[in-house]
Amino acid sequence: MTYRTEITLEGRTLSIEAGRVARAADGAAWVRYGDTVVLVTAVASKQPREVSDFFPLTVDYQERAYAAGKIPGGFFKREGRPHEKETLTSRLIDRPIRPLFPAGYHQDVQIIATVLSADQENDPDVLAVVGASAALSTSPIPFLGPIGCVRVGRVNGRFVANPTYAELEESDLDVVLAGAEAAVVMVEGGAREVPEEPLLDALLFGQRALQAINQMQRDLARQMGVQRPAFVTPPVDAALQGRIEALCRPRIRELAFVPEKEEQKARRKVLLDEALAAVAAEPEGTTLQVKEIFEELEKQEMRRLILEEGRRADGRSVTQVRPITCEVGVLPRTHGSALFTRGQTQALVTTTLGTSEDEQRLDDIEGETFKRFMLHYNFPPFSVGEVKFMRGASRRDIGHGALAERAIQPMLPGKEEFPYTVRIVSDILESNGSSSMATVCGASLSLMDAGVPVRAAVAGVAMGLVKEGDRTVVLTDIQGLEDHLGDMDFKVAGTRTGVTSIQMDIKIQGITDATLRQALTQARQARLQVLDSMDRALAKPRQALSPYAPRIISFKIPVDKIREVIGPGGKIIRGIVEQTGVKIDIEDDGTVAIASVDEAAAQKAMEIIGRIVEVPEVGKIYLGKVVKITDFGAFVEILPGTDGLLHISQISQERIKRVEDVLKEGEEVMVKVIEVDRAGKIRLSRRELLREAAEKAGTPGSHPAEARRAGDEARVPEGKKPSGR
Repeated sequence: MTYRTEITLEGRTLSIEAGRVARAADGAAWVRYGDTVVLVTAVASKQPREVSDFFPLTVDYQERAYAAGKIPGGFFKREGRPHEKETLTSRLIDRPIRPLFPAGYHQDVQIIATVLSADQENDPDVLAVVGASAALSTSPIPFLGPIGCVRVGRVNGRFVANPTYAELEESDLDVVLAGAEAAVVMVEGGAREVPEEPLLDALLFGQRALQAINQMQRDLARQMGVQRPAFVTPPVDAALQGRIEALCRPRIRELAFVPEKEEQKARRKVLLDEALAAVAAEPEGTTLQVKEIFEELEKQEMRRLILEEGRRADGRSVTQVRPITCEVGVLPRTHGSALFTRGQTQALVTTTLGTSEDEQRLDDIEGETFKRFMLHYNFPPFSVGEVKFMRGASRRDIGHGALAERAIQPMLPGKEEFPYTVRIVSDILESNGSSSMATVCGASLSLMDAGVPVRAAVAGVAMGLVKEGDRTVVLTDIQGLEDHLGDMDFKVAGTRTGVTSIQMDIKIQGITDATLRQALTQARQARLQVLDSMDRALAKPRQALSPYAPRIISFKIPVDKIREVIGPGGKIIRGIVEQTGVKIDIEDDGTVAIASVDEAAAQKAMEIIGRIVEVPEVGKIYLGKVVKITDFGAFVEILPGTDGLLHISQISQERIKRVEDVLKEGEEVMVKVIEVDRAGKIRLSRRELLREAAEKAGTPGSHPAEARRAGDEARVPEGKKPSGR
C-alpha cells in the first residue's frame, strides 16, 4: 500500500511517499520536489556493535547519471567513486540526524540516498536530508525526529525557501538548515559578506519553513500506523561507577588544567589504564563500561568548570581567543605561502596560480562546469601525534576544504580582472581544534602573499556551547576537548563587513534563537581580533606576483578572427607557442589569455597575435615581406596571412622597367597602405614613403641609391612606430 503526504513550497509541490518501493528496508521515503526525485532508505543491523566512543552510522548519497538523461563518461560507462558533491551531501545528511539517536544505541544504521530524477532546477541535497528523516521516522529504528531541511536564499532582499539554481545565481546567501519544531540542529552555507543580523533573520525564516515539512513526516507516520518501540539505555553498574569515580575524579580535575594537549593525552592514558587494570579480572563487558564512565566523568568536570567557575581547560575566559602568530612568505619558491598558528593549531597554506588549462572539469547531473578556484585540506596523522595509514582525502578532509573554500570564494576577483586558476592547499601541521578556521585565515594571508587582488581579508573562528538545563555558556575559539565534550561546533568565517561561510553541528536536540544570536555576536568580536593579528603580518595584497608565477595577458580579438589565429589544424597557434614558449588559450567569445613566466615572451606572443588579427588601415605604414613578384608589381605580406599589391608604378619615384631591378622575393620593405577596396583588396605604395623621406631630407631623391637610403631612413617616421614585421 502506498502512503503519501504533500505540501506546496514556493509554488512547487513537495511530496513524500512510502510503502511503494524498497519494502525490504526498515524505512524508505520517495521524495519529490518539482521533477527532482530522491529515494532514501534506512536499515539497522539486528545486533548492536561492541563500541563505546561512537555511533556506527553510515550515510551514502549517490547521483545516478540517468537522473539527468546522461550516460557516464569514461571507459566503463558506469558511475564510479563518489565525486565531491556526493561526499559533501553524505555529510550534510549525516550531521543533523546523528545527534538524534538515543544514547547507548549501538546498532549499525545505514542511510542510502539515491537521486533518481533531476530537473536541473531543484537541488536534490535538501530532499535527501528530508528523505533520511522520513525513512527513519517511518521505521522501527529509534530516532528522536523528525527533522526538516530547507535551503534559504535571498533574492532582491526577499528570503526564498528552496531557491532554484537560477535564483541562487542572484542570491547573496545560500544556507541549508535542518531542525525540529523548536530548535535548529544543523546549519551549512555561505554568503557574500552578509552581516550577522540579516543572517540570523535567514535562519529564523528557514526554521519557520521547516515546520510544515516536519508535520508532513508526522502525518505520514500516522497514516502508516508506525509504532516505534521505546529504546531503553542500558543501566550503568552503580557499584562500578562509584569505584571508578573514587579512583579517577580527583585526578580528572587535575587533568582539566593541563594546557598542553600531548601532555594531557599522556596523563589521561595513564589514568585510564589504571582504571582498566582495576577491573582486569572482572567479567567481559566491564572494560567497555569503564571507558564510558571515565569519559562521562571527563565531560562532567569540564562542563562544571565552565558553568560554575567560568574557567576553561587552558585557563582562558569563555570569550578569549588563543594566542595567534602569522607569518607570510615562508616558502621561497611557491607563488604564495603563510603559516597561521592559533594556540596549538597550525596550518601551512600555499597558493599556486595557473592558467585556464588547470581548471577543474566537473561533470555531474547538474551539467558540465569548470572550476577555477580550488581549496584542498590535508590532515596528516602527525598533526595529532598519531600513526595512521595515509589513504588520500577523507570525507572530513573534503568537508573542511569545502567550508574554507566557500569562505574565501566571494573575495576573489573575477576572471576578467584576474584570469588565473587558483589552487590553495592547507596542510595541518598541528591540531587542537578549529583547523578548518585556521585554514581560512592562512588561505587569506597566502592569497595576499601571492599578490592576488582579493577584495578583503577573511578570518574564521569556531564557537562552542555548554548547556545544562537552563544554564548556557557560549565558548569562543574552542579547542579539541571542548569540541569533543561540548554541545556545539559552530564555525563562522567572514570579513570585517560580514559573514562568508558558516557551519554548525550540535550534539543536543537543538539550540534556541537566543543562543544563535549570542554565538554570532561573539564570533564577530573574535573574528575582528583575528583580522587585527592578520593585518599586522600583511594588511593588503602584494603589488606584484611572485617571479615564479605565470604572467597572463588577457585581451579580446574579433570572433571571426579566431580561425586565423588558430590556423589550419592549429598550425598558426602551434607556431606561436613554439616560437615564444608561452601557453595560449582562446575562448569562444574571442578572449585570448597568454601565460608565461617570461613576461617578454608573453608580450611577443601578444604582438604576433595582434598582427594576425589587425585590420589594415589606409595611411598606416608596415614593414612587409615580398612574397611574390609579377610583371605588374609585387605582393607584400604586411600582416600574417594578409598581402597587398605594390604596383610597379608605386615601387620607386622614378620609372622602372622590371620589378626585379629593385625588389627580390623574401626582402623586407617599408610600405604604406593607400587603399582598401570593398572586396578587401589592399593597394600599397613605397613611392610615397620615398618621396616623404626625400622631402624631409631636402634631397631630390632622383638617384635610385639615394632614394633607397632615404626609404630606409623613413622606416620609423617621427612619432609613429610602423606595424607589421
